[in-house]
Amino acid sequence: MKNQKGLSKSLKRFFGVGDFGFGLMSNIDTFYASYFFTNIAKFSLSAVTVMTTISAVVDAVLSCLYGPLLNRIKPRKWGRYRSWLILTPWLVPFLYAMQFVKISNGIAGAIFITMAMITSRIAWNIPFVANISMINIVGKTQKERMALSSTRMVWTSLATVVYSYVGPAAVAAFAGFLGETNAYAATAFSFAALMAAGYYAHFRMTKGYEETGEEELKRIAEETARTKQQKQKKVSALAAIGCNPHLIFLFASNITKYIVLFLVNGLAIYYFEYVSKDKGLLTGFLFAANLLGIGASYCSRFIVAKFSAKRTVILGYLVMGVSGISAFLVYKNTMVVMVLMCILLFSMNMTNSCDPELYAKCAAYSGSKLGYDVTGIVMGLLTVPIKVGIIMRGILISACLSLAHFDVGVDPLASTEEMQRGISIGFMILPALVILAGAAILGFGYRLKQED
Repeated sequence: MKNQKGLSKSLKRFFGVGDFGFGLMSNIDTFYASYFFTNIAKFSLSAVTVMTTISAVVDAVLSCLYGPLLNRIKPRKWGRYRSWLILTPWLVPFLYAMQFVKISNGIAGAIFITMAMITSRIAWNIPFVANISMINIVGKTQKERMALSSTRMVWTSLATVVYSYVGPAAVAAFAGFLGETNAYAATAFSFAALMAAGYYAHFRMTKGYEETGEEELKRIAEETARTKQQKQKKVSALAAIGCNPHLIFLFASNITKYIVLFLVNGLAIYYFEYVSKDKGLLTGFLFAANLLGIGASYCSRFIVAKFSAKRTVILGYLVMGVSGISAFLVYKNTMVVMVLMCILLFSMNMTNSCDPELYAKCAAYSGSKLGYDVTGIVMGLLTVPIKVGIIMRGILISACLSLAHFDVGVDPLASTEEMQRGISIGFMILPALVILAGAAILGFGYRLKQED
């Protein structure tokens, strides 16, 4: 690693512009993919289920491999991790736009879009992992790593706020002169191009903080000569994980958070429509929660400086649990529920900035145990809980609605007490119980001490 001193002004202020573009880009998929598949491409619901499930499972499996890949392969010209900030992002606009191209509603069209979903995610997940890994490379102390993580999450949270206005406006604008069929592909291409430009900015501002490929290979050769080894130690992902129980518990705890995130986001519309009986409140709720997320991301660095990253996450999880349970006790009082669920999401955003720091400590621990760098392997695991959460989202939401005896044919104004209570349990109680389990897992399983 290079001996660059301190963080530059550009890193302190703008590390995260790539994640801002990433947030804008990924929201196109979140909000418009299902609509495009059913209403524009005219696929059947069963076909859409197969397409999205296959792509999600493949994405989840591959997400376990990106970190080991970055650690195993020969470092590229501009560094082992930094190089990937520019090597594949330029492919994303083209591959991602293909996901929203209508060829036919038959097998050929389904295969084309499924392959576009899989390949576009490969193209953006590799630089995403490299980008997170750079936090551990650039930041030499906890304070520096938290500054980078906090700034990154501020930009990420800002993307969700900006998207609520810019996303629909962009789709409408492109529909005006390209037609609705092509509007989604054009929007996906444009926002993906912003992501690629943002990662290029990260590439520029991290110059000098990581060894170039030539410097790393030279150092490895010198170390090999000194120790008289015949070959470099083989990088093993399983060894990096197996030797580190703290990482396993952190990973499991992280999964609970993303299960909560997708449960709350997925069931919010049902709560406002069938319990509060005012679907229009959803927009205000999401806007307030996303706006608070920016503040939470900024404040996290100061809270961690006082309590440590682990304690901050546990505190955040406990607040989330209490907020969810308290909201359920007054689930018919919509305004109070909105405040309490905003507190829950505020606390979640606060913990997001802590995750790279906790994983960075695990990377250092595994590296010291094995005697070689495993930054990519460990930091790459940050993306896997998100994928698990996405897979669990459909299963748990369907289960919650089933337990609530939800019937789409029921007029929201005539929803039964049983349905309202069941939806509220899924929206508030289940997330609270899951995140309290996550707090216990992290509290008792992750025992690495805070060090600069």
